[in-house]
Amino acid sequence: MAGYLIANIEVTDPAKFEEYRQKVAPLIAQFGGRYLVRGGEVRRLEGNLPIQRLVVLEFPTAEAALRFYESSEYQPLLKVRLASTRSDLVLAQGYSG
Repeated sequence: MAGYLIANIEVTDPAKFEEYRQKVAPLIAQFGGRYLVRGGEVRRLEGNLPIQRLVVLEFPTAEAALRFYESSEYQPLLKVRLASTRSDLVLAQGYSG
């Protein structure tokens, strides 16, 4: 069952975040992940969630998503993201119906 990393990101340092954005995509692919949503327009239809920049990553499993997030390869990039954004991130397990 697929696993999803879902992030709401407010970029506070665009130059530093651009470094992260350029380097993270190949690493996501290396761990079997792919972007489903990467920024772009978000239209609020209901509620008051303070969505800034929405990112949804799909991995083959929740365990694969966690392996990516906890990997030694991602940790330096995580530091860059944390230094250049305010963000919320969740790991959600997919639905098999």
